[in-house]
Amino acid sequence: MTSESATFDIDEAIRRLREAVRRFPPAALFQLAAEGYRSPFELLVACLVSVRTRDEVTVAVARRLLERVRTPAELATLDAEELLALLRPATFAETKARNLHAIAERLARERVEQRLCEETFLLQLPGVGPKCANLVLGIACGIPRVAVDVHVHRITNRWGYVRTRTPEQTMRELERKLPREYWVELNRLLVPFGKHVCTGTLPRCSQCVLADLCPRIGVARHR
Repeated sequence: MTSESATFDIDEAIRRLREAVRRFPPAALFQLAAEGYRSPFELLVACLVSVRTRDEVTVAVARRLLERVRTPAELATLDAEELLALLRPATFAETKARNLHAIAERLARERVEQRLCEETFLLQLPGVGPKCANLVLGIACGIPRVAVDVHVHRITNRWGYVRTRTPEQTMRELERKLPREYWVELNRLLVPFGKHVCTGTLPRCSQCVLADLCPRIGVARHR
């Protein structure tokens, strides 16, 4: 354990972040869940839409798609052109359409939608990686998991709370040391915080509620 991670007060950081992020738009999947799209299938659809796509686009596209289809059987009946039109302007819409249609067909054919709360099953589905699997498990299924995206990876390394090179390594390290009560919440807090304060370039350290706690590891320039 590094000296930074030994002294970084994660409990205090979480407490401050809860208040600090209130003024920012929520992370996409948490926003959609609050709007009522919170079944494992709905959140899996939304997470696949979100890959390499801005949150504001994800929310709009996922809403439009889920207003049209709420179940695997309904999505499986969509023709390719309609599904593709519903997914645009999300990035990689063609690939996402193929993956979503394949997932919906399998779930409808095998009647295994209940297995979407099983990690091993989720990770077998096309286009589903650890981040999406963990978001579905954490938000829809109530199974604590750490969902690591670029924001969670970047910020926890800046804190010195972890010292890792990849999101996968960050996930494993956070599962080892982060208190379990924060596993799902960490993504909800750090996505808006990372978009608006602890940004990838020129983070707004002068406006940061964690300025006195954070060692700013790897930050050469900031505002």
